[in-house]
Amino acid sequence: MMTLYEFPPTRSIRVRWTLQELGVPFEAVTVNLVKGENRSPDYLRINPAGKVPALVDGDLALTESIAIVLYLAEKHLEKGLLPTDRADRARLDQWLLFTATELEQPLWRIARHTALYPENRRLPDEVTLAREDFVAMARVLDGHMAGREFVAGERVSVGDFVLAYTLDWANEIRLLEQTPLLRSYMLRMYERPAAPPRIAAAMAAIGG
Repeated sequence: MMTLYEFPPTRSIRVRWTLQELGVPFEAVTVNLVKGENRSPDYLRINPAGKVPALVDGDLALTESIAIVLYLAEKHLEKGLLPTDRADRARLDQWLLFTATELEQPLWRIARHTALYPENRRLPDEVTLAREDFVAMARVLDGHMAGREFVAGERVSVGDFVLAYTLDWANEIRLLEQTPLLRSYMLRMYERPAAPPRIAAAMAAIGG
């Protein structure tokens, strides 16, 4: 059985979502970042970076949420979470990379300079620039999603789970106000029966 090492508010939500959509059995192990469990020797043997998620499947240990969800979708191709059309698969890869680089990176910059860095290292101007960068790229995505139900192809894929989580993160800091289409898409994805709790619910569950 596969083992998912997770901490609910983080990008491990993407992997749990994929596993639940696939309907495959897995063991979940919570790695509490607040308590520093990600720095324990046992966990560092699984992911030397000390981050979540991590997935162990037999002798394979994988980190990085996008790599993990692609592995799971490839392993269970019969479940249909990857486009079979070559062009649609290329578009999926395109938007996964866009999500990781153009959307997620500004969100990380905001998080670092508002919460993660010590106060004396936080740069308010960097937060302003990162918010502007996110909004500009969200408008690009907004144009792509006009008239579309899914980010790539004609059915749901792992790209939608990765993107919906990222948009939920942005929504938490009020960055989707200028792109209501993206917020509607995100909410629709989280209405799926196999969807995990959203970030706010996960934070509430740990007292965040």
